[in-house]
Amino acid sequence: MYHKITPSIISELEQIVGKEFVFTDAERLSAHGKDETEQLLFMPEAVVQPRTAQQISAIMSLANTYKIPVTPRAAGTGLSGGALPVYGGIVLSVVRFNSIIAIDERNLQATVEPGVINEVFQQAVKEKNLFYPPDPASKGSCFLGGNVAENSGGPKCVKYGVTKDYILNLEVVLPTGEIIYTGANTLKNSTGYHLTQLMIGSEGTLGIVTKIIVRLIPLPKNNLLMLVPFKKTEEACQAVSEIFKAGYTPSALEFMERDALDWVSKHVESTIVKIEEDIQAHLLIEVDGNDQDVLMREMEAISEVVSAFDIAEILLAESQAQKDELWKLRRKINEAVKATAISKEQDTVVQRAELPQLVKGIKEIGARYGFRSVCYGHAGDGNLHTRIIKDNMPDEKWNGDYIKKAIAEIFLLCKKLGGTISGEHGVGFIQKEYMHLLFSEKEISLQKQIKQVFDPNLILNPGKIF
Repeated sequence: MYHKITPSIISELEQIVGKEFVFTDAERLSAHGKDETEQLLFMPEAVVQPRTAQQISAIMSLANTYKIPVTPRAAGTGLSGGALPVYGGIVLSVVRFNSIIAIDERNLQATVEPGVINEVFQQAVKEKNLFYPPDPASKGSCFLGGNVAENSGGPKCVKYGVTKDYILNLEVVLPTGEIIYTGANTLKNSTGYHLTQLMIGSEGTLGIVTKIIVRLIPLPKNNLLMLVPFKKTEEACQAVSEIFKAGYTPSALEFMERDALDWVSKHVESTIVKIEEDIQAHLLIEVDGNDQDVLMREMEAISEVVSAFDIAEILLAESQAQKDELWKLRRKINEAVKATAISKEQDTVVQRAELPQLVKGIKEIGARYGFRSVCYGHAGDGNLHTRIIKDNMPDEKWNGDYIKKAIAEIFLLCKKLGGTISGEHGVGFIQKEYMHLLFSEKEISLQKQIKQVFDPNLILNPGKIF
């Protein structure tokens, strides 16, 4: 149903954005044909880097005329294949949309473009004593546009919420070329359908975001961080629920299985954590606020909660350098595991109290199918990243239906425990074949109809979600 890009179409694209921002060389195409999802590569026919919403509008009108697929791309740090141009066509990069347009200190809001790096934005608002909490592990490289597309989370979301909780309004170019705003720059809005929330997490399939209006909150002045070693993985998971039951909401509560912390410590050459032989898992726990004495009492109380389990000596970070080192270990786990072993990552999420059953079930499925797994992630909100390790599994099993059956069992376990198959990475390209495990035919049909309304020619990021 899609048409190839001809030299005349390339010429039209050059007229829209300038010749220097249309690329067809093999090196650039290859770089934009992959993201951080496994070893997948789909070559586009052209990479285009527009600078204005009007230019994107013209590109989408052109693509609709010729029925050319367009794949929006932010930083390419995704883990579900959401930016893979599976049908070729145009990769539309927002790399040049990199301006923080305004930080409104009076109203605690900001207007930013989708190519702004998450951490760059966080630092910019921090200088004004403001705070933008969503902080994915890739915050040093991922773009805010990609965060909107995936409804990204991160460690701080257990207390503060995910991307959707901070987006007030969006400027969006529709697949048919029109430019719209999805909401209003107000804290409350009950006027019409909530198109802003529909766009967030739609994985670049309903429109291309060109401006993002976010709400900000005051920056907490202090924080405390501790690492708790557990001798039993199941007890580390149980402790998560107990902390909340005791009445405490940490600003971060991260789970790291032994192998995850061991591998990342070697990967970044860190010696801050001495992992004893009988330790199976760790919890990284942070509290934040404005009163240091209150935080210390809260941390002491949480320490009492976890001490009811079989733990080793708690490490309380005594300096900012130690805090930074511990956070570096947590944020680099995904990179370390990928560098250490061939693996597939699943973004499982269940109700928080069901984490022990989830981890136990994943290990049982691994034993039956013959694979190891490494678990880590945002235990505070039940979101566990599971890396399935290939080891010596034959290629035909690893790349075929055998491993897919194992993954399907993990997802069915999530469903049984009241969860779902993705907490923050999205469905994208690699998880779409499992959607039927979670949704009925009617539920999927409704979602497809929404896609059809926005994108009647199905040219925007095709091959994703469904």
